[in-house]
Amino acid sequence: MSNPYLSIVIPVHNEQECLEELYRRLTHTLDNLGKSYEIILTNDGSTDKSSDILRQLHERRPHQIRVIEFNGNFGQHMAIMAGFERVRGEIVITMDADLQNPPEDIGKLVAAMEAGHDVVNTYREGRQDTWWRLLVSHLHNKVRAWMMPKLKMKDEGCMLRAYRRHIVDLMASTGEATTFIPALALNYASNPTEVGVAHAPRTAGESSYSFYGLIRYNFDLVTGFSLFPLQFFTLLGMLISLCSFVFVVLLMARRLLVGPEVEGVFTLFAIVFFLIGIVLLGLGVTGEYVGRIYQEVRKRPRFVIKTVLEQNDGIIQPPLKIADSVSASNDLF
Repeated sequence: MSNPYLSIVIPVHNEQECLEELYRRLTHTLDNLGKSYEIILTNDGSTDKSSDILRQLHERRPHQIRVIEFNGNFGQHMAIMAGFERVRGEIVITMDADLQNPPEDIGKLVAAMEAGHDVVNTYREGRQDTWWRLLVSHLHNKVRAWMMPKLKMKDEGCMLRAYRRHIVDLMASTGEATTFIPALALNYASNPTEVGVAHAPRTAGESSYSFYGLIRYNFDLVTGFSLFPLQFFTLLGMLISLCSFVFVVLLMARRLLVGPEVEGVFTLFAIVFFLIGIVLLGLGVTGEYVGRIYQEVRKRPRFVIKTVLEQNDGIIQPPLKIADSVSASNDLF
């Protein structure tokens, strides 16, 4: 199938319990839509039996299911980007393999795309997650909307989204070492929209995102699409410098009028410690940006593809030196 209408891109990381159910529900939904399609599953360094199951799924429907095997774990967004580099459909849909977003809602996204939109974002209705994830997500959505008002997203964490092919081609061509796909797509979209989708509790497996992983994930969003933190610390530094100058003038005037004093020394220590904390926090934020600049200027590949299973060419094993279509993880090097 050289030119399917739909391309479904799914990252897979240790989802052996979900893959069979995903295959059954996804193919049933797509068959009922009556449109030609392909499914691209990227195995992001799974350590369970996901790789063997993906090979079996490819053998069942070799014309419709393609499998990309990474040689390590490079992250959800890099797994999706690898699929973007190989899609052939006019409408490209991303989703997770854990079935928390039902494949049955794909029809909503296709209908919105056919109504003339080039990007369809989604938000989870009746979200089924732990309390701390709900709290962190709510707070982060508020902060992100304040820091980046141009990014109009109700729910940045839902990966069930749809994109026009030209948007996907633009994203794949960026070559960024760290990125956030939903936000990147909005930079190129001319007519985006949002639709609500269902959300189910995870019935098998475990989330690949720890609390620390979620923090790093949000750092990629903020540092990749906003200068607000740097601008905030610039303004804060100017304000503190002004206040410090006024404070020094007051201390000098008090010394001239009252004479030497020892009172207030602990207050001065508290002020000094506060200012040192602000400086260290500002250096940390600056370091996040500098670190990402360092990753980009090294020009190392973002991920490394070990094997591709597809009907046209059977098993393809590209040499690891190719940098155009492979990429390397930050942890590998």
